Amino acid sequence: MSGRAQLMWDEAVTGYDFGPGHPMDPVRLALTRSLVNAFGLDRAVDVVAAKPAGESTLRLVHREDYVEAVKAASAEPAAADQSYGLGTVDDPAFAGMHEVAALIAGQTVAAAEAVWRGDADHAVNFAGGLHHAMPGAASGFCVYNDPALAIARLLELGAERIAYVDVDVHHGDGVQAAFWEDPRVLTISLHEHPRTLFPQTGWPEETGAGAGEGAAVNVALPAGTGDAGWVRAFHAVVPELLADFRPQVLVTQHGADTHFEDPLAHLAVSLDAQRAVQVACHELAHEYAGGKWVALGGGGYEVVDVVPRSWTHLVAIAAGREIEPETLVPEGWRQEVFARTRQLGPGRMTDGRWPVGWASWDAGYDPADRLDQAVLATRRSVFPLRGLLA
Repeated sequence: MSGRAQLMWDEAVTGYDFGPGHPMDPVRLALTRSLVNAFGLDRAVDVVAAKPAGESTLRLVHREDYVEAVKAASAEPAAADQSYGLGTVDDPAFAGMHEVAALIAGQTVAAAEAVWRGDADHAVNFAGGLHHAMPGAASGFCVYNDPALAIARLLELGAERIAYVDVDVHHGDGVQAAFWEDPRVLTISLHEHPRTLFPQTGWPEETGAGAGEGAAVNVALPAGTGDAGWVRAFHAVVPELLADFRPQVLVTQHGADTHFEDPLAHLAVSLDAQRAVQVACHELAHEYAGGKWVALGGGGYEVVDVVPRSWTHLVAIAAGREIEPETLVPEGWRQEVFARTRQLGPGRMTDGRWPVGWASWDAGYDPADRLDQAVLATRRSVFPLRGLLA
């Protein structure tokens, strides 16, 4: 392998814009890219602009009629067919929607291809991670499901074991649905409990079907879960499953909406815990997947204070240039933030909670603790299906 990381970027991805007032503000992408540059990380990675995903690639996951519906809505947004989830409050149609959604998908697919070929050890597409899109419908701000498309492309290239770990606050329902019966793909999602958050799926009893039974894993976390519980839950489930599965590639989704400042969810996770899990995913990729790691963005709607810092940490980790949490945010970037948003940018690359303390699962289970109850529900549902002790 080259030993170098790729950062997938094309300025045109900021055209993924559902309009004024929509939570998915593309300024979060522009500010992340700018902060990456401010730390000089663009010189530590290969910045690559890939082509949009073509129709044959899109149809690895999405139905032909849905792709045609997206194209039609892209050409004439006012006539979007809501039966496909288009033109809704969550997914308003906009001119050029097909083209920019296909571009984001193409970036993630190209990232997976580069890692599979050995052109790079790691590849990051923080514009990706649009994990809610279904084969035949848009959902949850997602038009094309780039993680699922990348995984499907890896399978097409001959991969036999792909692990997908999703730590967005919302359940990775679209990726799970795409591979529900496929034992070659292990999907693991840690998310806020479906009783309290969209998309109301991701119960621990959802474990896959047919040949894929035991290949879907869901950790449904209680609202209010903070750093120690979130990191504990991750380590109580993910490493053991990856050690058993031995993926050839690890694909991870790093939605920043677990953060305590995020306006759309109810977890209480800090930037520092997000960074700790990013570091863990990097280490797990080396330990169990030969270093082959594709890291994606996802949700995240505190677009100034949280998203750019979280994903800049992700790029830095992939590049082997970790940023110490107490590092000052470059003043030039803070000035850009104010010019773009009239908001004051954060001063440091930490929320002041580093290092994150947490207790390992081996340290004991507390039957009265709601977090531990959630973890145990997952382990009891899926671990025996994989021949592991719950």
